[in-house]
Amino acid sequence: MIKPYSNDQSKKQQVREMFDGIAPTYDFLNRFLSLGIDVSWRKKSLKMLEEYPIHHLLDIATGTGDFALMAADILKPDRIVGLDLSAQMLEIAKKKNRANIEFIQGDSEALPFEAGSFDGAIVAFGVRNFENLGAGLKEIHRVLTSGAPFLVLEFSRIERFPMKQLFFLYSRYILPVIGKLFSMDFNAYHYLHESMHAFPSGTEFATKLQEAGFKFVKLKPFTLGICTAYLAEK
Repeated sequence: MIKPYSNDQSKKQQVREMFDGIAPTYDFLNRFLSLGIDVSWRKKSLKMLEEYPIHHLLDIATGTGDFALMAADILKPDRIVGLDLSAQMLEIAKKKNRANIEFIQGDSEALPFEAGSFDGAIVAFGVRNFENLGAGLKEIHRVLTSGAPFLVLEFSRIERFPMKQLFFLYSRYILPVIGKLFSMDFNAYHYLHESMHAFPSGTEFATKLQEAGFKFVKLKPFTLGICTAYLAEK
């Protein structure tokens, strides 16, 4: 199991600690390290949900709330709940909140909601951080209504030459150094590289969704496969 730090804490505890620590620089580094392309990825993936009548939307691992806020603009649900482990990330999300969004602290693998509470769920760059991926996906499945969509946006392993080699060098050597300069946490951005390459992307992740009970609908790669949007239904 890939963890941010080399200590005896659980992955969940380490992820919470990591995001609490990098929260003040998180938004800036997201834009800087991706050259702003991550905004386009989020918008394009959310548009995959426009055909669904979503009234109650759950944003898992909401972080500083960017995906939830964008979903409010694009999908216009009646209610959005953004859930995250990190209290410091949520404090930033609450300051940016301008929509009908409720930001709460909670565990994605033990969601504090009754079965069938939401008719849509989204997560951007968060499932990679689950301690138990299968348990987290089953919990999301549990809180959705029948036929509800589940959208996952996540980094994926690039297979094409030379993009595969170039992105490996960038994520392995350059990204952690820049991350340390601004966040003072080299491990956090080294973990980003390690977790990206360990994550079961593409058809492997589609299989994980099906094992959790979802009906897999489609996947859509962005920017030569740096990240992928996965759409499934309960």
